[in-house]
Amino acid sequence: MTLRAPIKTTCAYCGVGCGLVATPEGAEGWLVTGDPDHPANAGLLCSKGSALDQTLGLEGRLLSPRIDGEKSNWDKALDLVAEKFTATIKEHGPQSVAFYVSGQLLTEDYYVANKLMKGFIGAANIDTNSRLCMSSSVAGHKRAFGEDIVPGNYEDLDQADLMVLVGSNAAWCHPVLYQRMQAAQEEHGQKMVVIDPRGTATSQGAELHLPIKPGTDVALFNGLFVWLSQQGLVDQSYISDHTTGFEAALEAARVDAQSIDQVADYCGLEIKDLLKFYEMFGATKKVVTAFSQGVNQSSSGTDKVNAIINCHIATGRIGLAGMGPFSLTGQPNAMGGREVGGMANMLAAHMDIDNAAHRDLVQDFWQSPVMADQQGLKAIDLFDAMGRGDIKALWVMGTNPAVSLPDVGKVNEALAKCDFVVVSDIIEQTDTTQHADVLLPAAGWGEKDGTVTNSERRISRQKKFMPLPGEARPDWWIICEVARRMGFGDAFAYDNPAAIFREHAALSGYQNDGQRLFDISALANMDEAAYDNLQPIQWPVTSTHPTGTPRCFPAGGFTKPEGRASFLAVTARPPGDQPDADFPLVLNSGRVRDQWHTMTRTGAVPQLSFHMSEPIVDVSPEDAQNSQLQDGALAKINTRHGQAIARVNVSDHMVAGSIFLPIHWSETNAAQGRVGDLVNAFVDPVSGQPELKHTPATIAPYQAAWHAFLLTKAAPNTAPNIDGIDFWVRAQGDGFALYELAGDTEPLSWSALADQLLGDDDGVELLAYSDAGRGNYRFAQIRDDQLNACLIMGRDHHLLPRSWLMSLVGVEISALDRQSILAGRPAKGADTGAIICSCFSIGLNQITDCLKDGRATNIEEIGKALSAGTNCGSCLPELKEIVAARHPQPA
Repeated sequence: MTLRAPIKTTCAYCGVGCGLVATPEGAEGWLVTGDPDHPANAGLLCSKGSALDQTLGLEGRLLSPRIDGEKSNWDKALDLVAEKFTATIKEHGPQSVAFYVSGQLLTEDYYVANKLMKGFIGAANIDTNSRLCMSSSVAGHKRAFGEDIVPGNYEDLDQADLMVLVGSNAAWCHPVLYQRMQAAQEEHGQKMVVIDPRGTATSQGAELHLPIKPGTDVALFNGLFVWLSQQGLVDQSYISDHTTGFEAALEAARVDAQSIDQVADYCGLEIKDLLKFYEMFGATKKVVTAFSQGVNQSSSGTDKVNAIINCHIATGRIGLAGMGPFSLTGQPNAMGGREVGGMANMLAAHMDIDNAAHRDLVQDFWQSPVMADQQGLKAIDLFDAMGRGDIKALWVMGTNPAVSLPDVGKVNEALAKCDFVVVSDIIEQTDTTQHADVLLPAAGWGEKDGTVTNSERRISRQKKFMPLPGEARPDWWIICEVARRMGFGDAFAYDNPAAIFREHAALSGYQNDGQRLFDISALANMDEAAYDNLQPIQWPVTSTHPTGTPRCFPAGGFTKPEGRASFLAVTARPPGDQPDADFPLVLNSGRVRDQWHTMTRTGAVPQLSFHMSEPIVDVSPEDAQNSQLQDGALAKINTRHGQAIARVNVSDHMVAGSIFLPIHWSETNAAQGRVGDLVNAFVDPVSGQPELKHTPATIAPYQAAWHAFLLTKAAPNTAPNIDGIDFWVRAQGDGFALYELAGDTEPLSWSALADQLLGDDDGVELLAYSDAGRGNYRFAQIRDDQLNACLIMGRDHHLLPRSWLMSLVGVEISALDRQSILAGRPAKGADTGAIICSCFSIGLNQITDCLKDGRATNIEEIGKALSAGTNCGSCLPELKEIVAARHPQPA
């Protein structure tokens, strides 16, 4: 018998690129822990990474090819895909087909997809969901540096004396990096400034929070640029030796920044707070400005990136320890996709599709019959073209555009109209797979081999440690098999991902001669064993730097002509759509702590389901009062594009005029919870990135006639299709599902509705309570002295504590429990409250009780008493806030 050994690999979620160790557990199971030797995380993990071993089951997996919904086999499915794409190209030309791919793909998958589309089909219509998160950073880097370069590394976050976080809730979206920043605060007094329209877990740990008016970042950094110049704090020597365009950029910045008062007024900030930030930046040499989706997801996102970079190159704060602009990547392999040209306006190896010499170089290297000679359709344009009938065949790989794109009503219409849609995925039922003519079962994390590149340009191996389930296959294999059937077999005859990586590495150095900083040609001759044992390494990796390069531009040497960085002359522009009398609020959208993208993976993990189990709309107290919203009640959010229903959270951290709604819920796990139905499709004219952070909106109470929640062990994958249910959302528990439900018409019969929701089952004991006067109805099914299902209904949204009822699943139901269910009163101490620590399922009530009774007065003591915060640390910002509310520190 072969003994299973621990395998080192890389996380499947965000761009931090954490190293993991998968250790065999039992006969077939695996335990996933942080890799203490990986430089990206040194063993730390967030809540999502810590729960990766809980995503390895096969429930809901797509395990065989399907044609028109019917099970098929690989030969038939691949033949059909190749035949349809070939016939479409023959009849309508190469511009009539497209690929829409994902930052979840491995670099090797990305490489062959890009090669097939651009070098063999001959069009550039391959774009990626990275268009939604990173393309403005890419464009900003290229304009400033000449190439898409993130100059620094994670050690700079540790070494900086001032961290400026712009449009980044790192505490939730990049928790491992945030913990490094927190450690730097404790170890050497690092200061933190957070620039974000809303208060977040990240801003709670900052010395200064600037609640900027949405969309005004360019003006704020233009103001900083002008102020630094006025104070004599720019580095004239660096500017003279290493840059171009300083005077023009400064002149443009003065348009926005004739005075501090002008900038503060435009950005909606207090003058004293704005000046404090400028003074902190000016007085501190070691400054890192880290930015993420709050900067990128904007119709002026590229200008925002360049306004930030302008301030760094004006002061020479780039390429050295503890300083520089730092783009925090969204997805695990968004940067790997950028390296191989996985977007419609790129070529592989950081070459430009608009550059004839670059096109010739790549075509010569690939020995391809054709080469795309113009930019392809970026994501929004691609689906618009599909809606017009211009794109007639589409292949979606590893992403869910029917949920994630803006104005997804139009996207779903376009998918429905498209002549031929192929979807490669690991999940059988998503909002996108329902449009597929052909479904191809892809290998998932832990089942495939390849590489990913994280936010600091570090290439790491993602390794296979489980067998391929069913008929699933790696994406690179699927793409190559289609290419072979289209007649391109010789160019796609790879035996394994190592062969693809070698070609990718060789192309990076082909006729490069130092013209492009992306160069990993020193890795081009690795054999399979060396590839398998490849250690995390930062590019460039060349014969001169065979062990990698931690920082770029330590002494200038930019990719631009003459080795100079460019200042960009940018001025503030308002977002594409402005609030008005009909839609007076600004809808912001983004991630929450424990979920990932459209929840196809994380939504199946009970441990991650209850920190936020349904769509929550954050609203300021002022806006709640103006709109007559109740905390915990439901509200309707409307924009010019659509409507959603979400639970209201009245928050002092929200600024009046803005509301926030998470991106994760889809039609497969909620009714009217899909934020893509709401957001507009305005895009940045340079990057093509959509403005997902700024959509005019209105909010009003949802007038529910009744509310309910259903806890059931026998849960369907979607809510029951019952008339009168306008709102539902499903969360996955440990052995049960929890549904939140509401309707705008009171049922004619509460007991009949209960029968429909609970289902008929003669083998259970039924508990029932009815109080028609107060509108309270409680039903429970007991089977073998255990709770089988429970339904609580009424006119009021304040129903029984869910945490208490969830704790009864899987245990013997006592007579006291039966009485408590019927009485609607949990036993004392049984309600744990809203989950704060997902790793140990520790709720708010448990924590506050611990503080009240004196068992703890700080986070360390809470950890000793309850274990909360002692595993991944993702809950530490919230624990700090809870402790501060109970034990405020003296001013």
